[in-house]
Formats: sequence, C-alpha cells, structure tokens
Amino acid sequence: MADSMMSKAATMEIPINSNGDSRNLGEDDGLEQAAKIQWSLREKVGSPTGLRDLRQVMVSGPNLNETGIVSGGYGGTTEGIIPTSSIKGSNMQHSSNDPSIMAEEATRGIAVEKFDIVKKWGLNTYKCTKQMLSERFGRGSRTVDLELEAQIEVLRETKRKYESVLNLAQALTNHFYSMVQTQHALGDTFADLSQKSPELRDEFGYNAETQKLLCKNGETLLGAINFFVSSINTLVNKTMEDTLMTIKMYENARLEFDAYRADLEELNMGPRDAVTMARIEAAQEQYQIHKDKYERLRNDVTIKLKFLEENKIKVMHKQLLLFHNAISAYFAGNQQQLEQTLKQFNIKLKPPGSDKPSWLEEQ
Repeated sequence: MADSMMSKAATMEIPINSNGDSRNLGEDDGLEQAAKIQWSLREKVGSPTGLRDLRQVMVSGPNLNETGIVSGGYGGTTEGIIPTSSIKGSNMQHSSNDPSIMAEEATRGIAVEKFDIVKKWGLNTYKCTKQMLSERFGRGSRTVDLELEAQIEVLRETKRKYESVLNLAQALTNHFYSMVQTQHALGDTFADLSQKSPELRDEFGYNAETQKLLCKNGETLLGAINFFVSSINTLVNKTMEDTLMTIKMYENARLEFDAYRADLEELNMGPRDAVTMARIEAAQEQYQIHKDKYERLRNDVTIKLKFLEENKIKVMHKQLLLFHNAISAYFAGNQQQLEQTLKQFNIKLKPPGSDKPSWLEEQ
C-alpha cells in the first residue's frame, strides 16, 4: 500500500495535458524525476519520523474549500466544475429554514415590539407627569371647557347624594326586614299561647292574627323597597359610573393633549436647524393625534351626560312614586292599595322560603 501511495504521489507531481504528453519535461527526464521522488519517499517512510512526515503531508493537503468537483472527468470543460463554496451556501440556506431559528427570530421580533411599546409608554408618561406638575404649581396652561366642566361637577355631586339615598334605603331595608321577622316570630308565639291558655285564647288569637297580617304587609312593602334599592343601585353604580369612566378617559386625553401641545410650543421657540425641524414635524403629528382623541372623547362625554340626565329623570320619577305609594299604603293599613301599587309597577314577590338555600347548597 505504501508503494501505491508513493506512486500516486509521484504521478501527481507530473503535469499531464489532455493528450497525455509532457508539457515542460521530456519523457526520460520525467521518468528519472519520478524515480528519484519514489526513492526519496521510500527512504523517508523507512525512518521513524518519515511516516509522521508523510501523514503530515497528507493531512495538510489541499483545502477542500479551495478545490472543485469535476463532473465530466479528466479533460472536461470548466462548466462541469462545481465550487464547494456553492455547496456550503446551499447548506446554510437549508439551515436558515430550521424551525428553531425561525422561532428564535419570531421571539426576537416580539421582544423588539414590546420594547418599542414600553418606550412609547415611558415617554408618554414622562410628558404627562411633567404637564400635571406644571399645572399643579401654576407654571403650565391647561385646556378648559367651562360648560362641560360645570356639568361634570354637577354629576359628581349628584352621584354623592344618590349614594347617600342608596345607603339609607339599604339601612331601612335591613331594619324593616328585622322588624318583619320579629313580627312573624311574635305571631307564632301568640298562636302557640292561644292553644295552651284556654282562658286567654281569644286575646292571644286576636294578636296572633294582627301580627300575621302586619308580617304579610311588611313582606309586600319589602318587595317594593328592594325594587327601589335595586333601581337606585343600577343608576348609581352602573349608569353614572359608566359616564364617569368616560369622563376619566376624557380628562386623561386632555392631559395628554396639553402635554404634547406644550412640547410643540417649546420646540417652536427653539432654533430651526435640520434636526429641530424633524422633531417639530414629529411633534406636530403627535399633537394632531392627541387633539383628535381629546375632541372625540369630549363629544362622547357631552352625549353621555345628556342621555344620563334624561335616564335619571325617567328612572327617579318612577321609583319615587313607587316608594311614596308603598310607604303610604303600608302605614295607612291599606292592604289592597299596597298590593295594587306592586301590580302597577310590575313587581313580583318571591314566594316564602325562596331565599333559603337548597339542601344541596347546605351540604
């Protein structure tokens, strides 16, 4: 095997043209040179270090990245040569379609997008905080709609008063419920004593019937008061609260609008070089965006305040009439009028014991 390797190495040193003829050497000189190289290689291989030198020569041979693959055999044209760099590029293209690499790129894109969002949020927060402090210390100007601000203040004051009415009505419901339960227990006790005390049977019986009648009328009144409380609670904690949430968004938009307006005014007062003009253009764009948002929310608040006022009048007219008629009929002892009041406002009483939990809920 060593002889074949040395013969191949000797042959590699002789340049051969496409016809098999020698280009620079004669036939005798080429054979003589090949013989000398073969003898030299045999001498080196025979020594201990020679084999290592041969292996080193073979290992440090031509770089595969700088060689080509001949598809047409010896004597083929250059069109058949495929550079190994093209093969490497093909492998890189396949590796770029690796799912793990694509997932990593998608994750990097999401991270960049989140960073931009946080950056914009931080910049907006800084501007709004600066504007708020400037207004608080009397250094900055703020946009004021006097008519709308007055309506908003009236709404907040109305909500506070209606919350007071709601709390008092809930307290009345709790106290009256306790009284009705006491009357119910007292009527049962009178009825029991009427059976066990023959000498006072009639007296205990009259009182038992009276307490039962009061308890029944009290439950009817409780139904009317609960309906009143539920309607006031919806008006205060849903309808009014929804309008106040829109007002809060409007106030935040107003603060942002004034912050970007002040920023634009500050830039307009500075120098007009190329960098500043680019910043002014960007500030003008942001100013217009926040101005449109502010005006849109101001219109929303105006419309909601109008509809809220109409809804409040309609609801309170019905509920106040219900409350008055029910209370008057109960304390006048007019059971028929009390029941008629509930029918007038489509109030259905819950059957006795419906508030108690079922046996499954008690487990």
